[in-house]
Amino acid sequence: MTSRWMLEVEKVRDVHTVFHVMSLAVLNEGRDLPEDYRREMDRAWIGARAATGVIGIYGQEAVRPFYTALGTRYHLQKESREEVTVAAALAECGYDAGIAARAATDEFDEAMRASHHEGMDPVGQDVGTPVLHVNGMALFGPVISPAPKGEQAGDLFDGFLKMVSYPGFFELKRSRTVGPIFD
Repeated sequence: MTSRWMLEVEKVRDVHTVFHVMSLAVLNEGRDLPEDYRREMDRAWIGARAATGVIGIYGQEAVRPFYTALGTRYHLQKESREEVTVAAALAECGYDAGIAARAATDEFDEAMRASHHEGMDPVGQDVGTPVLHVNGMALFGPVISPAPKGEQAGDLFDGFLKMVSYPGFFELKRSRTVGPIFD
């Protein structure tokens, strides 16, 4: 949702979002997790590995459309987190679908772990995703649903910038009352 929001923000504010590979599977390595969540983490490797491969082959900006294509397949179309889904998202973007088979191995792991740590180390390991880096500050969140559109997206970003401009700001949180609303 945060990625969708930031793409909306780009339409109404002079900002450019750089997508960065972060892996929940890497974040949760060695942690005692419920078995169903552990299985989900095991399935998460291929998408993050493929995104890392896209960056390595096509450059940092190429991951933006891939992230959207894969996220649409995973979240909206409810496709499986398997090689066939990743290959379809790659092909949709005009990228080599063979990256999916390579992502089923550990070929991209070193670069993926480096990307993960580059994005996560500044914010700490006690958070998940999303993480935004803005003006030298790295923070978990915002967790939003649904993603605001148009000027509402810009207004939320303006408020976010105000909060992160204060170096002593650390956290806002409330319990979720609804699941993700994809539109």
